[in-house]
Amino acid sequence: MVVYNFKKIQIVPSSEELIDIVLTRTQRKTPTQVHPGFKIGRIRSFYMRKVKFTQQTCSEKLGQMIADFPRLDDIHPFYADLINTLYDRDHYKLALGQMNMCKHLIDNIARDYLKLLKYGDTAYRCKHLKRAALGRMCTVLKRQKASLGYLEEVRKHLSRLPSIDPSTRTLLVCGYPNVGKSSFINKITRANVEVQPYAFTTKSLYVGHMDYKYLRWQAIDTPGILDHPLSERNTIEMQAITALAHLQCAILFFIDVSEQCGYTIEQQCALFRSIKPLFAQKPLYMVANKIDQVKYEDVPVADREMIEECARESGAELHHMSNASEVGLSELKGKACDKLLEQRVQGKVQGKKVDSVLNRLTVAYPKNYKRDAVPDTIPQSVLDVQTGSKPTRERKTQKEIQQESGGPGVYAPEYTDYYKLKNDEWKTDIIPEIMDGKNIADFVDPDIMEKLEALEREEEALEAADMDVDSESEDEARTKLVKDVRKAKTLRIKENLGKKSSRAQVPRRALGKSVDDFKEHLENLGVESKHIGRNDARGGKKRGRSESRGREPVVREVGESRTTRSQSRGEDGEPVAKRKRSVSRNEAGIKDDETVALARTIMKKKQTKMNRMARAGEADRKAGPKLLRHLLEGKRRQGTHRSR
Repeated sequence: MVVYNFKKIQIVPSSEELIDIVLTRTQRKTPTQVHPGFKIGRIRSFYMRKVKFTQQTCSEKLGQMIADFPRLDDIHPFYADLINTLYDRDHYKLALGQMNMCKHLIDNIARDYLKLLKYGDTAYRCKHLKRAALGRMCTVLKRQKASLGYLEEVRKHLSRLPSIDPSTRTLLVCGYPNVGKSSFINKITRANVEVQPYAFTTKSLYVGHMDYKYLRWQAIDTPGILDHPLSERNTIEMQAITALAHLQCAILFFIDVSEQCGYTIEQQCALFRSIKPLFAQKPLYMVANKIDQVKYEDVPVADREMIEECARESGAELHHMSNASEVGLSELKGKACDKLLEQRVQGKVQGKKVDSVLNRLTVAYPKNYKRDAVPDTIPQSVLDVQTGSKPTRERKTQKEIQQESGGPGVYAPEYTDYYKLKNDEWKTDIIPEIMDGKNIADFVDPDIMEKLEALEREEEALEAADMDVDSESEDEARTKLVKDVRKAKTLRIKENLGKKSSRAQVPRRALGKSVDDFKEHLENLGVESKHIGRNDARGGKKRGRSESRGREPVVREVGESRTTRSQSRGEDGEPVAKRKRSVSRNEAGIKDDETVALARTIMKKKQTKMNRMARAGEADRKAGPKLLRHLLEGKRRQGTHRSR
């Protein structure tokens, strides 16, 4: 079964959309950053990869378009002519040819620029060669704006075409506009074609499906055809002509005998004669429709003779029918289907494949077999029934017996009839309840007491075993409970310790030492005394202004500067040198300047690896202004990535 599914053709983007698709994909799928430290070979491969990937993406998109659209030389002639009628064969082939040429041009551009990039001597030259290559590719795509727009319109229209199988059993309805073709299709199939009281309501081919003799049939409703030369027919009429010319089907030519369609019977017969060559070697029926409005006998004699003469000349069969009253509708359907089936079977028998099939079939007969010598064996009972000497015996079913006995709810079947007993007379015996003075249901075994005593002894043994098991299980439960309590206590202690302050506590052995002891200890380690803060008498470090508190005020003499007054003095009244700036954290606790320089060198070496890991690399994706930057840029982290 050959059915072309044009709905699978992918959407054809415009030239601007295609350029955005190609460049965005290149940006996302290839590295995006070149570092100054890269060697020239790595820089060349970086830009060559960009050009090659862009060329592959363009070729993939254009090749998909060319492959999706049907080739007119490969598909059925019916679809080839239908596409020629609807879209113009030359324009269609030209658009696909331009897509193919565009694909080759982009391949040539990429090949030429890859040769130039292979010998690029600087990153600047390689970058400009890459930009030139991508620019020329985009220019070639931009020039295909008209062809891409045309192919997209063709794709939309192709997707709306009905799925017609040119090789299956088909009924084709044709004739003038408004003669009852669509109403007939709605009656015999499950289609729902629009029916209106004006001409050319049907503007394209409509397909309906039906079942006849356990086979699937398709009925095609064609647009109305007018009687004028082929060159003057429009696109709507040419669809019907194309279907008549290429489909092997049974043709039903409708004639409106009431002339309510707006055309006379003479005009309709003239149309029949003009398209008569299209009916060759096909089952043909002339259908005199709308006999509910005007009976066929009431049609003028001249018109009737004209209709019958047309049918006689073409070998068509004349049939009377009405869609409204459905008179003759099912008869026409059955005759047309039977005649088409007969023609198809006859054509297959006359074909070349029949002999090859028959040659593979072999009927095996036993040796010395003679069909006429074997007598017919028929049972005597069958012969008696056939001759009437013995009447046939009809066995009543349970349903019939039920109806005779009062119906459901009253009738109760006799299940004893199906008992299998040694003697059939026992089926009707009543089952006794008391026998030999004893109830059969309560029959007592002679050894029942011994069995009961054995059962009681077994129960006692099981109960004793259960008690031992219960005592052991209680000990285990008690032990488990103690373990759980201890475990809960340990967890509670850890939880309370965690809630306390996390400050570092001074060890007990350090509590008895004074500040002088700490100062002496640091000097032994190599820390100069200038790095150690001054302390008060109590051993605590004081802030800057607190040292002057509690002392006598300093009286400034006449002419003494403010700087001299603000200068701090000692206990003997002599000025004290101003305290130096506090040492930075990088130098605090280090012995001398050489050790500081060494520490800085080690720090830089250790930090180099971390800096490299934190920088953006080649594979980091860079999002342009048209994309969502927070979704498409940077390295992926842990968590969900559904938004990507």
